[in-house]
Amino acid sequence: MFSKIYEKTKKLIKEYYQYLLFIIFIIFLFNFELPYVVEIPGGFISLNERVEVDGGYSSEGEMGMAYVSMLKGNIPFMLLSFLSDKWDLVPKSDIKYDNETMAELNEREKILMNEAVDNAIINAYKYANMPYTITSKKLYVTYLNSSDTELELLDVVKSIEGIPIDDLNSIRDILASYNVGDSVNILVERDGKELNVKSVIQEMDGTKVIGISFNYDYELETTPEVNIKIRDNESGPSGGLMMSLAVYDSLIAEDLTKGKKIIGTGTIDVDGNVGEIGGVKYKLIGAVNNDAEVFICPEENLEEALAIKNEYGYNIDVIGVATFSEAIEELRNL
Repeated sequence: MFSKIYEKTKKLIKEYYQYLLFIIFIIFLFNFELPYVVEIPGGFISLNERVEVDGGYSSEGEMGMAYVSMLKGNIPFMLLSFLSDKWDLVPKSDIKYDNETMAELNEREKILMNEAVDNAIINAYKYANMPYTITSKKLYVTYLNSSDTELELLDVVKSIEGIPIDDLNSIRDILASYNVGDSVNILVERDGKELNVKSVIQEMDGTKVIGISFNYDYELETTPEVNIKIRDNESGPSGGLMMSLAVYDSLIAEDLTKGKKIIGTGTIDVDGNVGEIGGVKYKLIGAVNNDAEVFICPEENLEEALAIKNEYGYNIDVIGVATFSEAIEELRNL
């Protein structure tokens, strides 16, 4: 019996080996990845149904946050990127830190998204004169630029030399009483457990540092209650500006959209400063493809966005802003 099966299999392979080789070759082409990604025009996430404010106001228009679509750096997609001026080949090293794994990048991007949501809510409620309270916050290590440290990416910094840490200023105050080259004891939370690690103080631009950057994760209470729905596959900080505008628009009787479709991008910090983002080319093209009438971006990205608009002859209003309050005023003046 087994000999018959063997003979039939052998016969089939002889007759169809060319097709089998072709299938194997195609599978190889689409699964063999080089150290690149391909960035292409993305779409937008509508915030009309994502932002829920208890008893909030609705808008006639629509607000959305633009995103970049990213393809694997396999051979077919790389070849296609050379044929389209709207597709670009980007080294993976340009989108992640040195020695950072893609898994760590994804975790870091989720922390940045959480911080963007928190900052969006804080700015909207602050500007609308609505009550909010920060009940707690965590400081996550999201970047390391020192080899003289036992800190790891995604550690939660709780205290330095027994002194609780609230923000960057509290770290600076503690380090001010130590010398460059000293080692300090740091209590962190890692993988759900607390442990003590050490880090050597160094000097950077005249300031004593321990070679980290971090981001916040707040717990907030607001009146009225607000919820911004974020899906598991969504990450990164660049939607902060548009989320803050959408929340603010729901808190006030005035309709900032004026019936228009407004898509945009930009980070936002807790003080309402709008920060530069990457991929504005793909985000603007995606906004146009989704029939946006207005595109909002950080002031630092405005020149590039206007150049893309002029290059392709797009009929869309492009606005650059530096702060949350400036964005509101620009929308009011549409």
